[in-house]
Amino acid sequence: MGDEQFVQVRDDFRFDASRLRNVITVAAQRAQWGTPLSDGKGRGISASYNQGIWVAEVAEVTVSKDSLTVDRITCVIDCGLVVNPQGAVNQVEGGIVDGLAAALYGRITVKEGIVQESNFHDYEFCRIRDIPEIDVHFIDSNDSPRGLGEGPLPPVAPAITNAIYAATGKRIRDLPIQL
Repeated sequence: MGDEQFVQVRDDFRFDASRLRNVITVAAQRAQWGTPLSDGKGRGISASYNQGIWVAEVAEVTVSKDSLTVDRITCVIDCGLVVNPQGAVNQVEGGIVDGLAAALYGRITVKEGIVQESNFHDYEFCRIRDIPEIDVHFIDSNDSPRGLGEGPLPPVAPAITNAIYAATGKRIRDLPIQL
């Protein structure tokens, strides 16, 4: 590989852009990027690097009037050797659900310096009905295993908002998402 595929992040670490490009390419293929969708549907993609893992996610949404449904999220991860595949899938799905909750419901209100939400009875979180189909794929790697707790969360909201844009032409700039 030529040096053009690397970006110097620290003296002891070089970010491998080819690995990010690979997860994006595989996620697009797995999500059938480019196949037509019906009116009111859209696909959006987002990718990130976090603590030694490269992640790409494609969200597929349905938008009708003031209603948003996240139908599917396809996630591809390059995280080194996956020691416990089912546990890894569970960890990734949990991160995606946390990202979905933040994107759809994550509002904290402060009144006179006091946070108004005190627990799940007044801070909405995803329910089973809100969870889309989640499709997780790992890139085979002989690198050392890395943690999966945080990497899948950051791309969720941008993938969803990009899908909304594809479906409606409307850019979402604030979270939680409001159409």
